[in-house]
Amino acid sequence: MKRLVIGILAHVDSGKTSLSEGLLYSSGDIRKLGRVDHKTSFLDTSSVEKDRGITVFSKQAVIHLDDTEITLLDTPGHIDFSAETERTLQVLDYAVLVINGSDGVQNHTRTLWKLLERYSIPVFVFINKMDLPGTNRDDLIADAQKKLSDSCCRFDREFSSEEFMEEAASHDESLMQKYFDGEAFEDADLTRCIKERKIFPCFFGSALKLDGVDSFLKAIDRFTEAPAENDELSARVFKISEDEQGNRLTHMKITGGKFRVRDMIGEEKISRLRVYSGLKFQPVDEAVQGMIVAATGLDSTYPGQGIGTEEDSVSDFFEPVLTYKADLPDDVNISEALNAFRKLESEDPKLHVIWSEQLKEIHVQVMGEMQLDILKTLLDDRFHFKVDFAHGNIAYKETIRTRAEGVGHYEPLRHYAEVHLLLEPGEPGSGMVFDTDCREEVLDKNWQRLVLTHLNEKTHLGVLTGSPLTDMKITVVSGRAHLKHTEGGDFRQATYRAVRNGLMYAESVLLEPWYEYTLEVPNEFVGRAISDLTAMGCEFSSPETLGDTSLLKGRAPVASVREYHTEVLGYTHGKGIFSCSLCGYYPCHNADEIIEEMDYNADSDVENSADSVFCEHGSGFVVKWNEVGEHMHLPGIAGLNYGRERVGEDDSAASSSGRSVNSFRGAHDSEKELMAIFEMAYGKPNEERSRNSFRTKKEIKETSVKFKAKPLPKGPEYLLVDGYNIIFAWDELRDISKSNLDLARSMLINTMSNYQGIYGCEVIVVFDAYKVKGQVREIEKVGNISVVYTKESETADTYIEKTSHDLSREHRVRVATSDGAEQIIILGNGAYRVSASELYEEVKIANRRIEEYIKENNR
Repeated sequence: MKRLVIGILAHVDSGKTSLSEGLLYSSGDIRKLGRVDHKTSFLDTSSVEKDRGITVFSKQAVIHLDDTEITLLDTPGHIDFSAETERTLQVLDYAVLVINGSDGVQNHTRTLWKLLERYSIPVFVFINKMDLPGTNRDDLIADAQKKLSDSCCRFDREFSSEEFMEEAASHDESLMQKYFDGEAFEDADLTRCIKERKIFPCFFGSALKLDGVDSFLKAIDRFTEAPAENDELSARVFKISEDEQGNRLTHMKITGGKFRVRDMIGEEKISRLRVYSGLKFQPVDEAVQGMIVAATGLDSTYPGQGIGTEEDSVSDFFEPVLTYKADLPDDVNISEALNAFRKLESEDPKLHVIWSEQLKEIHVQVMGEMQLDILKTLLDDRFHFKVDFAHGNIAYKETIRTRAEGVGHYEPLRHYAEVHLLLEPGEPGSGMVFDTDCREEVLDKNWQRLVLTHLNEKTHLGVLTGSPLTDMKITVVSGRAHLKHTEGGDFRQATYRAVRNGLMYAESVLLEPWYEYTLEVPNEFVGRAISDLTAMGCEFSSPETLGDTSLLKGRAPVASVREYHTEVLGYTHGKGIFSCSLCGYYPCHNADEIIEEMDYNADSDVENSADSVFCEHGSGFVVKWNEVGEHMHLPGIAGLNYGRERVGEDDSAASSSGRSVNSFRGAHDSEKELMAIFEMAYGKPNEERSRNSFRTKKEIKETSVKFKAKPLPKGPEYLLVDGYNIIFAWDELRDISKSNLDLARSMLINTMSNYQGIYGCEVIVVFDAYKVKGQVREIEKVGNISVVYTKESETADTYIEKTSHDLSREHRVRVATSDGAEQIIILGNGAYRVSASELYEEVKIANRRIEEYIKENNR
């Protein structure tokens, strides 16, 4: 059996869904012909699609012919949902491009054509609505040949006719030879030319009246061939959705081999396989090459993912350019709302959801206002809350114009990492590129991979406006680790700081999205049009005269022309046409104004610090970004901001292999020094060092005066517990966690609740959630204690550090962790250290007291 996946694309209102309906009806797969305007079409199944009369989500239907099975994918036609169309293109064997016969080739039609060209998809063209007055086949084919390709060939004539053979032969040498030899063209010849994109067959008809639909379907079957057989297991994911029961569906095309129910994909198992046609589906036990199936049971898949031998696809033709702030009702929990937004983001990667921790706000980046309107409806229908969006702003980005070296150093006691990065400007449209050029004897390969992972895992922000970075190459050029004290989280901190540090030295450039536009106006309005375009900072070529109208083409900043289409309609009395599509990010035309308006201060952004953390004499201290060069442990790159000779630098000092602990400054672990630290923490008169733990050396020197002993705390005592650290330090909980981590967590919470009842202190148990995408900080009151789950990219250490720093001013604070020395130095400020074993002994005492109390009261 020949299996094909064919997608239908068109500019909105071209009759695309009507053609899909006609193809299904002509094949006999549906018995009743539906209509979009009657809200009865087979493929527009969503309520938002029926209400608006447009396709929003790609839909699947199966057409059965004699020995051919065609999976038809109906794609959105509105430009705001072009990203959904692009993802669908990645699984097509052929495409059908529908053109409105009354309008001809429109600007978005040309955008779709570029997409088809980019993915090298063979195309059949159906020119629709030929029943309307004023349509002319010769004019329409000439329009298609001029605006799309001169290889558009009329297939509405006899294939043996002289006219057809001459036109087809002009596009292929082998056909030309047959034409000169007087030989007839075989179906295989035309099929090959269509598949190689040498010929684009064009058909005419009226989908609504079924005129020309049956012959078009037969031609598709006649002039197509299935992809070559592939026995290697492979598939491509192109869509994520949810069924009515809330099950997550992974829509994928099988490109090789067979997938069966209960097969493993990574660490997940396929629960069920479904073949959808409209709203209905047929469960199947296996899926073979050429089928489009929806799999349940897969929670970590994503659009564009390659499975098996397929590689992940890169989809960047369309990018959201508008940013809106979500205004939530007072009764909606912001954490739950963020989870809902994140869920929709996982289904649509071009919906960018941004959480501002400082402002406690949700921002979204979308293609346009239609997508925003649909987003409101989805949140109401699926998650049952209404949301409004503040007026949209432009989604700016940043890049750099000059090279720079960034250094990040992270060295609290018992931790160590230093990273050197080379930041270079990239080609426009290249995005973020990460690489390594570091010898393994300098930094072990595993650490280099970890640095690359941390570079990839985060959306790095620029220093001009705090906008995302793009069009840059960041290369790992040097680094250092410690054999004993370096942990993975250390390199995360060092890497993030190194990126920001390099940006502070580089010349940054603010970028804004630009449209590629065409403006067609009557000749008498050309002057007004040129004046407007000039005032808006647009680029344009000389006007092209087309009879009574003139055509202007060029590029324009999105910010300038967002509402210009309505203005054009106004001053041309409805005769002007302004159409545009995103062409990329380029330098902002009013950068100074935008930077001043956004008022971003890179030094004040504590979530994205350019400073480093060093350690000396058992005390951690922060070094400002412009002073890092005086403290860093490795030499910089010659010719750049850190590329000077460093007096006394021993290049043969301990490398990532960690030959000598003493070769790393601040790596002190003697019992004598630990005792001194304990005495400092417990309130000895000299509190100089603890007070200086988070200040620069310069600040310490300038304010070096004698201090009185720290006053006694006024408020209640606090105990901060590093949850997972304690679980894995206590044998009983560690054994339980191997089979059931939730149970171990619950047991620790219950234990600490009993502990609080005996000792009476305020207990805060902190659990890491920094690897959970979209996680926001959650604080729960469980009985008589507080339980904290940290936000994404925030470790328990970081939370405890900040909290103890604030609490220790008025309270006696103790920190319970298996890595106590690290907590003492990071926290400073008089916080006390309790080791895991010490806490365990205190818990045993508490349990004995509880038992004694119970026995006493049961007598």
